[in-house]
Amino acid sequence: MPTPSLSPTPQIRTQRRNPFTSLLAARRVDILLLMVAVVWGSSYLAAKTLTETVGVTVLLSLRFLITTLALALMWLVWTRRRAGRRETIVGVILGFTQAAVLILETQGIAGTSATNAGLIISLVIVFTPFTESVAFHVPLPRMVFIAGVVAVVGVCLLVSGDGLTTPTLGDLLVLAAAAVRSIHVTAVSALTRGRGYSALTLTLTQSAVCAVAYTFADYQGVLQAVRSFDTGEWMGVLYLGLACSVFAFLVQTWAIQQTSASRASLLMGTEPIWAVLIGISIGRETLMPLGIVGAALIITGTYLGLRSETRHRATTTPGHRDAVRKPSTSTGRG
Repeated sequence: MPTPSLSPTPQIRTQRRNPFTSLLAARRVDILLLMVAVVWGSSYLAAKTLTETVGVTVLLSLRFLITTLALALMWLVWTRRRAGRRETIVGVILGFTQAAVLILETQGIAGTSATNAGLIISLVIVFTPFTESVAFHVPLPRMVFIAGVVAVVGVCLLVSGDGLTTPTLGDLLVLAAAAVRSIHVTAVSALTRGRGYSALTLTLTQSAVCAVAYTFADYQGVLQAVRSFDTGEWMGVLYLGLACSVFAFLVQTWAIQQTSASRASLLMGTEPIWAVLIGISIGRETLMPLGIVGAALIITGTYLGLRSETRHRATTTPGHRDAVRKPSTSTGRG
């Protein structure tokens, strides 16, 4: 009679898996979404650092040339689905609105701190329900309005420094970028909802439009940058193009299919918190006492607005999983 084996069976060995490994496996979607928020939060400091040595249009051109190339390779490997005429037109229109957002945002980053930029651009979460309400004639809960007021007061305190002063041009440009981005997100919803467009194909089209527009704006500067960039500058551009655009797009598209839109929105909505932490710790930026209060109000306002709008959406359209407030068919975030 064979002696019973005292070694654990494969099932028992599986159950004895390292608790940390088990936690990572169970929370991999949340962790990846938080990574997207961290990457987007760090993009402001990366962009600001690069704009100190190269023009805004040159930086955006190189970023989106890299993004377009990466997305084109993915398209060739995964889908090879050709866009129809209407889908192409929609992609081109959204590409131009996205280009407008990014030129305002990046030009603004060059004129303010990465911390301010990351906080102010987060107001898109508050602005978008208003633009959607106007576009689709949908009433909003009172809390969304209250959250908007709280966030705007926070911006006023944030840009005031150590006293109430006029905001810088960079602050105003980032604020304008947040407003235009809310229009862009609403346009994405209005032009693509229920049409079965490929997210990858549409994103590729938008990215290509941005790359062409920025390159033509200063093609000589682009050629000069290609010849003169050092390793550190190329690493920064690659980070913006691959991590902040391609990686973030892929992860959020996949993660939204694995979890609820509300959970994804809240996790990625931590972006301004990471922008502040990275700007202060790595970028060695500072916030005055009033600025700290303003930052707290912005984060509070965006959080309350997002939660209120999400709950309102869930009660008015039960069982419907809407798109996340971030532009899921856009690669230009951050």
